[in-house]
Amino acid sequence: MQITTPDIGVDKAVVAEILVKVGDSIAVDDSIVLLESDKASVEVPSTSAGVVKSISVALGDEVAEGAVLIEIEAENEAASAPQAEAKVDVAQAEPAPVDAKVEAAPAAATAVSTVVDVQVPDIGVEKAIVGEILVAVGDEIEIDQSIVVVESDKATVEVPSVVAGIVESIEIKEGDTVKEGVVILKVKTAASASETKADAASAQPAKTETPAQTEAEPVAQGSAGPVEVAVPDLGVDKAVVAEILVAVGDTVEKDQSIIVVESDKATVEVPSSTAGVIKAIHVEMGQNVSEGIALVTIEAEGQTAAAPVTKVEPAQTSPKTTAPQAEAKAPVVEVKASVAAAKTAQNGADKLSKEQHAANANVYAGPAVRKLARELGVVLAEVKASGPHARIMKEDLVTYVKSRLTAPQAVPQAVAAVSGLPKLPDFSAFGGVEEKAMTRLQQVSVPQLSLNNFIPQVTQFDAADITELEAWRNDLKGNFKKEGISLTIMAFIIKAVAHLLKEERDFAGHLSDDAKSILLRNEIHMGIAVATPDGLTVPVLRHPDQKSIKEISIELGVLGQKARDKKLSPKDLQGANFTISSLGAIGGTAFTPLVNWPQVAILGISPATMQPVWNGQSFDPKLMLPLSLSYDHRVINGADAARFTNKLTKLLKDIRTLLI
Repeated sequence: MQITTPDIGVDKAVVAEILVKVGDSIAVDDSIVLLESDKASVEVPSTSAGVVKSISVALGDEVAEGAVLIEIEAENEAASAPQAEAKVDVAQAEPAPVDAKVEAAPAAATAVSTVVDVQVPDIGVEKAIVGEILVAVGDEIEIDQSIVVVESDKATVEVPSVVAGIVESIEIKEGDTVKEGVVILKVKTAASASETKADAASAQPAKTETPAQTEAEPVAQGSAGPVEVAVPDLGVDKAVVAEILVAVGDTVEKDQSIIVVESDKATVEVPSSTAGVIKAIHVEMGQNVSEGIALVTIEAEGQTAAAPVTKVEPAQTSPKTTAPQAEAKAPVVEVKASVAAAKTAQNGADKLSKEQHAANANVYAGPAVRKLARELGVVLAEVKASGPHARIMKEDLVTYVKSRLTAPQAVPQAVAAVSGLPKLPDFSAFGGVEEKAMTRLQQVSVPQLSLNNFIPQVTQFDAADITELEAWRNDLKGNFKKEGISLTIMAFIIKAVAHLLKEERDFAGHLSDDAKSILLRNEIHMGIAVATPDGLTVPVLRHPDQKSIKEISIELGVLGQKARDKKLSPKDLQGANFTISSLGAIGGTAFTPLVNWPQVAILGISPATMQPVWNGQSFDPKLMLPLSLSYDHRVINGADAARFTNKLTKLLKDIRTLLI
């Protein structure tokens, strides 16, 4: 089996790292290759489990969607897929396993292909609607893999496949109304005739009627009084309380839904076993619950007898059991799930806060989508729904995650700054407006810039005499130009600032989250603001304190060109602890640059001009460079800022002091 490059949102990407080697055993979703584009770094997961037979790419290769990455020997290629038994049961109802109708089975001892009908099992209701089809024709599926999501007014259930093989045809479509026994899809499996006969023979006794073993648990003993409604048997060790549908004091009817619980396979509404008034609620949103845990206490109305709860032992009950079911009509669906799957879902849930779980509970989405969202740490309320009745589909979740991965600049999620400004007035009476869309770069900059609402910023102004420095630069730039290097005054400023930051470490530090300490960085990484047609971007120059003027000039040229060509990678934009923003020769005399959180200082450079400077006896013409140092006043005092700019002016006046 070949694993190919998925759709990663760009035309091409470069193989940055190969995470497996020939002979490795890998599982489904194990990362196999790291791909890098100019917008994102993405780990490609394996779509099948098996052993790596060959690797079809090398480091540095460019690949596009559909390109073969590796070839594996899948686990199910070595042997025929065994005939499976149905895994779907119904709690408090008669279980009916899915029948597998074999259309063709040649009487041969060797392995042959058979086509199996996968049908709708007993889901506890007469009819349900197909909410989502999770497979496509040609897909290779495993036993217990979810293939379709069906929905009733009480539950959303993922129906698993009872066989492994390749999907030959899909007999239903989204929105169809289906019931027990309707064929969902046809699966082509590999099985031997002898095995098929043996399976058919072993399955025959299941058609006989066997008395159901039941255990009656009285819900209430008297005609009236408090009744506890507990978590029914959900088929899994634990489930999460996704929604509480009632409040203390509410009057409820018998069979009215009171709580919604979620496992990794199903979303189930738990009904009330009696009519009455809610006296107490014993669970809260996001809480893990298991079978038998009390959900609510109801002050029951007068009734002649309590309805017993019938527990069905699926291992000793046939599909045709005719034991009486009392009056419990709640269609609580039991879906078998492995302990490992339950643990995986729980680990994924840890990525979301209690508030985010509450937000997810109010969104219309199936169990598969919710499980994936928990694993990715996505708040479903932020995802745009495209399904019927505002249902979030898997494609919506993939689109949302892809848009976050391919965003040109990572925006801190810790603070979603709100401007607090009122809505704009109506300008229609004053000539109207013409809407101009902001560029993507401008849009993603809004949250970052809004963080300045929380920073007490001050700007220190100064001016540096760069007359001698400019004369030296003019002497050097001719030889630099012959080598194709543009030598600007910015290279000297970066070198001087980097030297100064090693002495004044607070200016390249960060305020701690508890605002009780300053985090001093061990390295210097300097952001250099670059103007592009789409807006301002800030690539990062690494370790300028360890580089020569020539090396800095070369890297400035490379970063600037990459910014204008939109080829900056996410790594090029991360990790800066000080920023320089220059207006170059555009104009102006001074400005107040905004501190780029989480940094605490930024240096603004305005165009240098010739000015008369008094030398004690007369005025000398000097080339003066305006400096604007903005800083976070919580970390840096005014005297410290004045001392910083004063030291910088002396370094720029005589750059030779860097050598002392």
